[in-house]
Amino acid sequence: MNPTILSVSPLSSPWKTQDPFLFCAHHRDAYPSGNGRYGPKEEALSRRNIGNDFSSTDGWSMYHGTKVPGFPAHPHRGFETLTITTEGFVDHADSLGAAGRYGEGDVQWITTGKGLQHSEMFPLLEEDKDNPLEIFQIWLNLPAKNKGVEPEFHMLWSENIPHIKGITKEGAKTGIKVITGTFGAISYPCKATHSWAANPANEVVVCMIKMDPHAFVRLPTASVGTNRNLYFYHGDTIELDGITIHANQRITLDPTKKVLLQNGDKQARLMLLQGRPIGEPVAKYGPFVMNTQAEINTAIKDFRSTQFGGWPWQKPDQVHENHLGRFARYPDGTEERPE
Repeated sequence: MNPTILSVSPLSSPWKTQDPFLFCAHHRDAYPSGNGRYGPKEEALSRRNIGNDFSSTDGWSMYHGTKVPGFPAHPHRGFETLTITTEGFVDHADSLGAAGRYGEGDVQWITTGKGLQHSEMFPLLEEDKDNPLEIFQIWLNLPAKNKGVEPEFHMLWSENIPHIKGITKEGAKTGIKVITGTFGAISYPCKATHSWAANPANEVVVCMIKMDPHAFVRLPTASVGTNRNLYFYHGDTIELDGITIHANQRITLDPTKKVLLQNGDKQARLMLLQGRPIGEPVAKYGPFVMNTQAEINTAIKDFRSTQFGGWPWQKPDQVHENHLGRFARYPDGTEERPE
């Protein structure tokens, strides 16, 4: 193995990650046209285990949705979720009373802290054409001192996310969206106050990379001890410092070495996850991530007794009116839209 490349392994579901990340779920669904109520037509639901459909029948799943695909109200505590969209839309609602619709390149960043409930539904807004969806949800751990903070969420609108563009003399393009952290001369600071990513010394970087055939990019270096993983999830082949790697692979890299990434004959898409490890014990149980089993038991008890503030919405699979477009409404009533 090239000394720059520490390991190569097939992508599993969900994608495996290294501290400070917990995992990454990749959802790509070829949803059909909608029924006017944000879900698929009835005949498309007949062969599914409604309420727990991860079948990918006909190229899509309902997940835990019964009428609208997605994930109705469920709790979290002790970590952060970064939901990255490339196609389609997500309707958000939570126990803080916040709401939103985002998609087509937007990113939602939630610090769950001491606990909240939220729903993530995938409304089929188009009734006369298909509704393709692609999202990535990354779980980023919180250090012990921040697991009890007040929950919050932020929207990173696509129009505001830095986008690095490179082009070879032959016209092959590379596009890099810097969702958080520093890539070369471009930085996009984390807005989440209590996040591990908020401190630049932790060198947390999340990037989405899109490459034309035969395009190339050189990855900058990071400090010793930083974990760096490249996820090659779409394409044919790439070369890393002359080593050929096929698609659907996770590549763990030595962060102290510059690496030349050269694409093959087809368009490639990759994700870069990087960060210094938190280095604390991790105890996980479903939607809760703490440091000890005793803290997990407390999280379960707290949710049973408080419901993390309850659910202020009419339905657990709350969706928003079609005409609203992309928006975020925060717990204090402040409303935000992309420029």
